[in-house]
Amino acid sequence: MTARNLVTGAQNTWCPGCGNFVIQFAVKNTIQELVKEGTDPDRIVLVTGIGCHAKMADYLNINSFYSIHGRTLPVATAIKMANPDLVVLACAGDGDCYAEGLDHLVFAAKRNTDITLVVHNNRVYGLTTGQYTPTSPLGFRGRSTPGGTLEDPFNPLEIVLASGATYVARGCTRRMDLLQKVISGGLRHRGFAFIDVLQVCASYFNLSDYYDEKVYEIRDHDERDYGAAFMKAREWDYNSDAPIGLGILYRSEKATLEERLALHRGPGKDRAATIKKILDKKV
Repeated sequence: MTARNLVTGAQNTWCPGCGNFVIQFAVKNTIQELVKEGTDPDRIVLVTGIGCHAKMADYLNINSFYSIHGRTLPVATAIKMANPDLVVLACAGDGDCYAEGLDHLVFAAKRNTDITLVVHNNRVYGLTTGQYTPTSPLGFRGRSTPGGTLEDPFNPLEIVLASGATYVARGCTRRMDLLQKVISGGLRHRGFAFIDVLQVCASYFNLSDYYDEKVYEIRDHDERDYGAAFMKAREWDYNSDAPIGLGILYRSEKATLEERLALHRGPGKDRAATIKKILDKKV
């Protein structure tokens, strides 16, 4: 498979300057790497939700599934459970994932489902022309809050860390090489990989200059240290002018939902014995 035919001939309707272009090519390049290493491209499945990000399914020439708003993760989980041999990638927007789909995010992390989630976090509902989302800053003026939102944003990295995700990373569309690195790591990770991507929305919330000034690559950080990951996640709270660390915050190994299900499939399987193996950390 070549780079040329990984991108479809569908007309691209993202706005000029949209960060989705960067995410698309970071994903495309990562898929090329996997294919060169021997992964059958037909084993790769992309699931998207509703929003500007969802057009990724139109522009990448791989198996894909459009889900409804907020339901990207249940569909991705079902696909992986039905065929554990597939490489499942989910793309969602910040409104799609952190508002309507927040409960599914928590449970995907809790279950350690073996899928990779890339959140296109532009901190605004771009497709519907500028309403605020759970990560929009306090005072954000948009279509639904012309006087400025009265809500503080929440920090999704803290949420997924507390929920049990085994791979937690942050990227930014102003740093494509690093973004590709964390996406590549996520797709190779066994378990739930969460990547929050600070994506520029050129039309309704252009934070290009802000990110250029604030982002930096995390170095000399112990990815296995859960407490250190929380400290790094809290360094910037989506409302402050603190530095914004990019890279892998946390990585650990734990049995996946699919592995645990495999233990219990088939006639004569004993649920109690399965649970005991898990508790004994044999799985």
